[in-house]
Amino acid sequence: MGLIENTIKFVKHQLENAEGGHDWFHIERVYKNALLILKNENCDETIVKLGALLHDIADSKFHNGDETIGPKIAKIFLESQNVSEETILHVIAIIENISFKGGNFEKKFTSKELDVVQDADRLDALGAIGIARAFNYGGFKNRALYNPEIQPNFLMTKEEYKNSESPTLNHFYEKLLLLKDKMNTESGKKIAEDRHHYMIQFLAQFISEWKGEK
Repeated sequence: MGLIENTIKFVKHQLENAEGGHDWFHIERVYKNALLILKNENCDETIVKLGALLHDIADSKFHNGDETIGPKIAKIFLESQNVSEETILHVIAIIENISFKGGNFEKKFTSKELDVVQDADRLDALGAIGIARAFNYGGFKNRALYNPEIQPNFLMTKEEYKNSESPTLNHFYEKLLLLKDKMNTESGKKIAEDRHHYMIQFLAQFISEWKGEK
């Protein structure tokens, strides 16, 4: 098998028992999104593919907030595949800089490949799947669906964002609805616009039902 096939096999095994919103199928969707965006971008296809496949190999949310585990696992795997040092460093940089982290995180690395993978990942947090993933994770953490008395917090630090226990609906305002304007590529922006609109409609319906208006 080739490098990409081996990576897919490795990721599937690593995420065998992962939470439903951060499992292999999340990776597969991000991978497909990346390939779609890649059609209109001039960058290294192998790095984009590896970055998409390995970006959530050990999400810090499920490892007591430790952000070093994912890059370490990815590095060990890529070295076992005899990938060049330059490519490994680039993929690790993508993993370390892809996350939203409360929107207050300044990227320490930039590249066209990171732009593509970051957009691909953010697209999976939008639209119908974004809604499903938000409530799936909220259920996993036993969070309330919504509480009108708890307002969204738009000024969270990175640490506050990581440790937030606010209702799931707040997550839409604190993160998901902000992603449309944070997209990097033209393709990503276009797809995000449609998915963003879908979420706006969902939230309007949710609040109306919550209030008993319809």
